[in-house]
Amino acid sequence: MKLFGQKRKETKTYDPALLTPAIRSSICTGEKAAGFTEKATGRFREVMLIRDERDLAEFRRRYGIEEEIETIY
Repeated sequence: MKLFGQKRKETKTYDPALLTPAIRSSICTGEKAAGFTEKATGRFREVMLIRDERDLAEFRRRYGIEEEIETIY
């Protein structure tokens, strides 16, 4: 039984009326970051680094995202 070393699986929320989920990808290095773009300004706010498909699945689970995520280069 693991009580103290266990991470909590929390679900966070965002306002879909104001924010759009997006992946920002570097053309040069291939580094990817998941976050949200503001619909009003187009500004990107980074939430987490995406290293592989598991990180992307965790981002989707954490924020309850089921639709396609836009990739920004």
